[in-house]
Amino acid sequence: MEYNNLKGLCHSETLVVEHKDTAAVYGSGSLEVFATPAMIALMEKTCLEAVNSKIGEGNTTVGISVNIKHLKASPTGALIRCDVKLIDVDRKRLVFEVQCFEGNTLIGEGLHERFVVDSDMFMAKLQQG
Repeated sequence: MEYNNLKGLCHSETLVVEHKDTAAVYGSGSLEVFATPAMIALMEKTCLEAVNSKIGEGNTTVGISVNIKHLKASPTGALIRCDVKLIDVDRKRLVFEVQCFEGNTLIGEGLHERFVVDSDMFMAKLQQG
């Protein structure tokens, strides 16, 4: 299947920061602020959702690389919006520009790469060792 036609695709997801999303819970810090790993998870989820219905039945994408800067802390209760844009396609490798905002303030940005895989074949390879 050809994925070049997806280049330029944009998608957004939102999240309200809860206690479970904080650095104190993730163990990535000791404060009750939006954890960097939680922000990265939101970015990955947004990229997955952007293409999931467009890559063919039985396929999914797996994250293979993140290069992210967390620019500003956000408290619990904050509404976070993640915007992604598919900026490069190389066969089954998809490269996304990712940004997270609290209101109009950019709180995180970077690049995230995903790879299109056949779900059943991917899991079968894991079980084979």
